[in-house]
Amino acid sequence: MGERATPHLRVDVERLRANVVRAAASAADAGVAIRPHAKTHKSADIARLQLEAGAVGLTVATVGEAEAFADAGCTDLFIAYPLWLTDALAARLGALADGGARLAIGVDSVDGARTTATLLAGSGVEVVVEVDSGHHRSGTDPASAAEVALAASPLGVRGVFTFPGHSYSLDGRASAARDESLALTTARTSLAAAGMSARVVSGGSTPSLEHADASVLTEVRPGVYVLGDAQQWELGAMAPGDIALSAVATVVSHAGGRVVLDAGSKVLGADRAAYATGFGRLLDHPDARIVLLSEHHAVVEMSRPLPALGSRVLVVPNHCCTAVNLADELWPTTGDGPWPVTARGRNT
Repeated sequence: MGERATPHLRVDVERLRANVVRAAASAADAGVAIRPHAKTHKSADIARLQLEAGAVGLTVATVGEAEAFADAGCTDLFIAYPLWLTDALAARLGALADGGARLAIGVDSVDGARTTATLLAGSGVEVVVEVDSGHHRSGTDPASAAEVALAASPLGVRGVFTFPGHSYSLDGRASAARDESLALTTARTSLAAAGMSARVVSGGSTPSLEHADASVLTEVRPGVYVLGDAQQWELGAMAPGDIALSAVATVVSHAGGRVVLDAGSKVLGADRAAYATGFGRLLDHPDARIVLLSEHHAVVEMSRPLPALGSRVLVVPNHCCTAVNLADELWPTTGDGPWPVTARGRNT
């Protein structure tokens, strides 16, 4: 694992490429487009691999991410977020469009759609109506999709989208995909009844991806699949042999008969879902669990023999998206690094 100072984030490039190719091929076989969510990796280097493999464009979460990827030459962008526009945000979106970006943004309310239509008039930016498919975070009722679409219609409505985030549960992956299909079908019907077509019907999360209904969806937007994390491992959505991102950490202590590592929450992130069995996993020690996490320490319980003091281990963060957002660079196993985290901190 080299002599680079620890902790640092490592990308297994062979696994990364395999994940990119496998997902792109699966989407192509199903007859749907793939538009990966780049908030996972925030990296222009990884985005280019995805686009070269057949992705139609990128999904991002913020205007700042869109700006960062457009500056890096990735110019077909969907901000899958119900933005509430101000004059300043609208000016930034207009500048992206003027600079050649093909851009769409999310809306999920009549008021938001009207504001968007007013502030982005003549910009060429399109909208996609977000509907709630069971995650109950954002998104309008699918049966009301046409009301939002009509309010945004001066800009051009590309279609409808959802995020089946309730797929992040131990027994909910397939049922969330069914909920997604039903919600998007209802939303598409709502638009059709109002005389509008949904050219894009977009969904997908990494846990639900293998269950996605290609008879309804025209586009999928997985994010985590490209790197993997301990959440996907525990959900059964990814095997440990497919996980491409890990933190290289040093064993600094055996205090209390446990392993103490130098990678804490400032490297791994602090996410721990209700179903998670710890604050992260060790890639080469499947029985190990991080049981205590502070800013610069990870305390691991595992079977003996313990890794030697001064040795290095690969830590799989619970949530790769938050870990990447804490890093300035990723270190590929090819030795060609580092890869800058292009959209690091671009959260507005």
